[in-house]
Amino acid sequence: MSDQVVRFSVSLDPMLLEQFDGRIRAQGYTNRSEAIRDLIRESLIQQEWDDAAATVAGTVSLVYDHHELELPRRLTEIQHDHHDLIISTVHVHLDHHNCLEVLVLKGEAARVRMLGEHLVSTRGIKHGKLTFTTTGAGLQ
Repeated sequence: MSDQVVRFSVSLDPMLLEQFDGRIRAQGYTNRSEAIRDLIRESLIQQEWDDAAATVAGTVSLVYDHHELELPRRLTEIQHDHHDLIISTVHVHLDHHNCLEVLVLKGEAARVRMLGEHLVSTRGIKHGKLTFTTTGAGLQ
C-alpha cells in the first residue's frame, strides 16, 4: 500500500450504516475504512476470477469418509491429473471414518475453478468448498 491515501465520502441510509457498523464490530474491525478496503479487495478478487486466463489462487476443502469405496483412489487420480495446479495438500483424520483434505491451488482461473468444482462434486464427498482468493499480485 502506498503512503498516500485518498479520502472520499459515501452517502448511506442510516439504518444501513447501523447494520454495517454492527457487522464490522462483530468481525473485529476498529474502523470503517479497513472494512471498506476489504470489501473493495473482495470485489477486485472476484473480478480476477471472472477473467478465465488470470492467474489466481484458491483452496478446496473436502470432507469425506475414507472407507467410501474407491473415493480415495479417485481423488488421488484427479489430483495427479492436475498436479500443475496443486501447490500443497493437507490431509487430516477427523475421526475413524472422516477425513478433511485441503488443497492449495494456483493457476489459470478457468482451470482452477474447473478442478475445484470437479473435486467438490466427486461422488462420495460429504462436503466440499472451493474458496477464491488472490495471488496478491497487483492488489494493494
